[in-house]
Order: sequence, then structure tokens, then C-alpha cells
Amino acid sequence: MKRSSEALVGYWDRQAATYDRRSAGAERRFLADSRRWVCSRAHGATLEIAIGTGANLPHYPDAVDLTGIDWSTAMLHAAHRQADRIHRAVKLHRADATALPFPAATFDTVVSTFALCCVPDERATLIETLRVLRPGGRLLLADHVAASFWPLRALQHAADVISIPLQGEHYTRRPITTLRGLGATIEETERLTMGAIERVNARKSH
Repeated sequence: MKRSSEALVGYWDRQAATYDRRSAGAERRFLADSRRWVCSRAHGATLEIAIGTGANLPHYPDAVDLTGIDWSTAMLHAAHRQADRIHRAVKLHRADATALPFPAATFDTVVSTFALCCVPDERATLIETLRVLRPGGRLLLADHVAASFWPLRALQHAADVISIPLQGEHYTRRPITTLRGLGATIEETERLTMGAIERVNARKSH
């Protein structure tokens, strides 16, 4: 049985205080390079979906006008502290990724890293990201996805049995497939770590 959105928000609120410490090893080995890859391509008015504790904040170009959303208040507090530590200007809002509180065509860039695995409705979230992008705007993603190496993919399917009911985390999604079905143009994509991490640089059609 899937957990309700309220239960998932509570779960992430409880994780916020220790999340960075617990994920430090995975961050160094598997995630940080993809964060740099994604954030270095951002430009103009940029929205980050599920900003979490602010792990991406050091990697954005200085000129980016940054806004971040998350549904966890505790995560937003952590992101605010990180922004203060590194003197990074960012506007933070509590919001659901499937119902963004911004008009259509607001942003030049939308970023999501290691978050689409945890949203209850991946397709609805991607529809919203495209809605708030300007025509020709850039959508930049990095996430763990269904691996191309089948033994690892089998383990991911087994992990889903536990992780989806417990914390709403999906190991076998692949956002690029959904994105292609929504008519976005894929300009760059890379798969790493036996295909279990994928980076995507896409554009909204005019």
C-alpha cells in the first residue's frame, strides 16, 4: 500500500536533521558529479524542484536567479541554512511538485536532482515542470533509474517492494521515458553506474 502524501511529508521532515550526514558517502561517490553536471547548465530564472537540504546550491552559476520548492518545511529550513552558509541568494517556497504555485512560462530553467524517484506522481510532476518553463526553456534532471545492467535492475525491483511503501522511493522509474511522451526535446543524456544514474538535458518545445 502506498503512503499518503501527508505521511511522506512527515517522513522527510524527520529525515532533514540527519540527511546530509547519512548520505555523505553516496554523495561523494555517486551524486555530486551529476549535481555539477546539471547545475552548470542552468541559466536565467531557475526553479529547483524538491530542493531538499540544498545540496545543489554550491553548484549553480552566480548569475542564476534561483527559486526552490519542497513539500517538507524541515528540508526548507535546512536549505535556508545552507544558503546562508555559502551566501547564495535563493527564494524558497513550500509547495507540492504536482501543483506548482507559479504562472505558466515563468522560468528559463527547471532543475530536479534525485527527487523524481520520490514524488508520488512522476508524470504529473513533469507536466508541471514543462508548464512553468518558457518556450525553449531547459529542463535538467539527474536521478537514479532502472539500471541497464540486469542483475542490478533485479535488485532494484526487489528494493521497490520495501522502499515504495516505507518512504515512497522508486528505484525503477526512468523519467526520460515519460518526458519523451510529453513532447520534450532531449538534447543530452548520459547514464552512469551500470546505467543506474541518468542525467538529462531537455528543452520545452516552442
